[in-house]
Formats: sequence, C-alpha cells, structure tokens
Amino acid sequence: MRIERATEADVDVISAILGEIEDYYGGSATPGDVHQIRAALFGVRPAATVLLAHDGEQVLGLASYSLLWPAAGADSSLYLKELYVREAARRRGVAGALMEALKVEAAVAGCSRVEWTADQDNPAALAFYRALGAERHHGKVFYRVESS
Repeated sequence: MRIERATEADVDVISAILGEIEDYYGGSATPGDVHQIRAALFGVRPAATVLLAHDGEQVLGLASYSLLWPAAGADSSLYLKELYVREAARRRGVAGALMEALKVEAAVAGCSRVEWTADQDNPAALAFYRALGAERHHGKVFYRVESS
C-alpha cells in the first residue's frame, strides 16, 4: 500500500468516493461534482488536500485535510475533515496508514497537532480513534450555520 497526495488526475475517483461517503452516512450515493472538486483541491485558493491510499492502481480510501491557524498560540494544526476507507478495503490497515501519513504531513507543515471530529453514532470510528490513543475532548461544542 502507498499513500500519495491526490492530483488533478484523481478527480474522478475522488468524486466516486464522495458518493460512497454520502451513501455511508445515509444520503444519496451521487458522486461529487468534479468541477467543485477540481476548484476545491486544485484551484487558485485550494481549500483542502487529499491523501489517497493505493494498492496498485486501486484506490482504497482517502483522507482530506486543511491547515488551521491559530491552534495553540501561533501554531497551526492539521484538521482532518474526512477519513474514509472503501468497504472492500476495511480492516486491512488502510485507515491507520492514512492517519500515520497525516501525522507526517502535519510535522512537515510545522503543525503542533492533528485534530478532527467524529460522529457520536459511529462506534467503529470512535473505537478506531481510541485504539490510536486519541483522547476525546469535551471542552468544545460543534456549531454550524449555512452560508447565504
């Protein structure tokens, strides 16, 4: 298995995986809009970076992240937005390999930490993060408003 940053050539597979993610969370299995993906990842102001886990030519999963500032003091943090392993590749170490790659990305970027949220009703994810030694933080409440 190898972990690599996505390139523009990966837009179609990222689109397909975004559809799988939507389906996993109970939504429509509609692939992501390739124009939006291209703009978000490879446009003038990229919003995120995607790491892809490969086994040969097959893409097993992805991790998307952004850098946030400030974290602690004037430090930056790497914020993991999405970690997803395709169903056929689960329980093969893919998620762990992606998390290790994220720690390397964070260190290279000078980040002091890696942060993320997880759905409370996703016991598999919660157990995975506990097994990594990640600690749950209770000091923050997650909020969301829709943009106009």
